[in-house]
Amino acid sequence: MFFTADPRDVIAGRITDVYFERALTILKAKGIDPVVKAEFIAKGLPDAWKWALFTGIDEAVPLLKQLRVKVRAMKEGTVFYPYEPVMEIEGRYQDFCVYETALLGLICQASGVATKAARVKKLAGGRLVMSFGARRMHPILAPMIERNAYIGGCDGVAVVKSGELIGEDPMGTMPHSLILCMGSTVDAIRAYDEVLEPKLKRVALIDTFQDEKFETLNVAQALGERLYAVRFDTPGSRRGDFYRILEETRWELDLRGFRHVKFFVSGGINEADIPGLNPVVDGYGIGTSISNAPVVDFAMDIVEVDGKPLAKRGKWSGSKRVIACARCGERKVIPNDLFGSTCSCGGVFSDLLVTVLDHGQQLADPEPPARVRQAVLERMQGLEL
Repeated sequence: MFFTADPRDVIAGRITDVYFERALTILKAKGIDPVVKAEFIAKGLPDAWKWALFTGIDEAVPLLKQLRVKVRAMKEGTVFYPYEPVMEIEGRYQDFCVYETALLGLICQASGVATKAARVKKLAGGRLVMSFGARRMHPILAPMIERNAYIGGCDGVAVVKSGELIGEDPMGTMPHSLILCMGSTVDAIRAYDEVLEPKLKRVALIDTFQDEKFETLNVAQALGERLYAVRFDTPGSRRGDFYRILEETRWELDLRGFRHVKFFVSGGINEADIPGLNPVVDGYGIGTSISNAPVVDFAMDIVEVDGKPLAKRGKWSGSKRVIACARCGERKVIPNDLFGSTCSCGGVFSDLLVTVLDHGQQLADPEPPARVRQAVLERMQGLEL
């Protein structure tokens, strides 16, 4: 038995803060059930991020599909900024009152993971980035975390189930346990080469027993051209100047004709490490930094009641449009009844909030994760961290 919610509990509205249950009881007793519009918005972003990626809508829609509501939302993987609504629900409040907690949970964590992955991928440039963080979170969450890491820009995921979910083969090298069981790194990579199918790249983990430089030379001599890469997972207590370890090892390999061997690094790598390591690294295995990404602190607030703008203090009332110019990139948040599609630069504004659901009818199928990821990578090119 795991201490997790059954999906049926989410659909039944059982994953809710109790005050929503109490509010619903009061509203039913008083016969009050207005038609409201409620928006999801983040006033700020974690760690001084300038932008974030909106993800989680592809999980939210199946839940909302059970309800008598209309939903406008940004598409999965859309870039957004503080104070821009990313989703709006319209319907009788009693119909979706108890789902606020679950809906926020679906988009807050997903958006945080995807944004962190996008930042890491942008810092790494064209280098490979693999999601290695599933082991740092509850296993029930692993596919959700790795799907969003992939959408955000990671080139691959490690968990078998996550690979099935995104439609890609999972990526991995070898664990220290294999080397310990085999008795040596050379024996482990030779066994890997003998037993596993040729389509799997031969990547040796080289920090288990010996100095990284000499272990790398050992496995390179053992496999020759078949060795694709080595992975440095050097413990922090032994790492010293990590860049110099990598630089020295690269020199010795190149000097002996092993220029084809790539360098992958893992083990607590974060954003601050990547720019300094890029000159000597071909790929990164990023774990906790992505899987434990800060959540985007969305809030859901009513902004319209029975057709009239109404919101609590600190919130702008009324239904809104978020529009963006494809030519110059200008963005605006405007009242929903305000029209006009031409930007001052001559370009045309387009709406980022589109109707995705109307009283159980889903108006657009979710795009495959690979297509969402590609769109995210294209959007990242024009953004600064």
